[in-house]
Amino acid sequence: MALELTDANFDEMVLNSDKPVLVDFWAEWCGPCRMVGPVVEELSKDYDGKAVVGKVNVDNNPSISAKFGIRNIPTILFFKNGEIVDKQVGAVPKSVLASKIDAQL
Repeated sequence: MALELTDANFDEMVLNSDKPVLVDFWAEWCGPCRMVGPVVEELSKDYDGKAVVGKVNVDNNPSISAKFGIRNIPTILFFKNGEIVDKQVGAVPKSVLASKIDAQL
């Protein structure tokens, strides 16, 4: 299951991770986010132990969303060694997100 990332645990879980990290910025009211959600959950199982997969609810965690300039959702950021290395805005097929994770492994 994808980790629930918050303003409180983001630095520890994402920026200090020794593995690549996928972070899905989403909201309950966002239709495309609901399309991407199950894909993110599948990726969390597929990459268990190899990469960290988490979700940030933008309504509940405004400071993290603002810090990374999230204006459109869903936005998926890819981190490696605490730095953003890739970004995907909008709903895309699972294969697109998997290839972006694979590029960081």
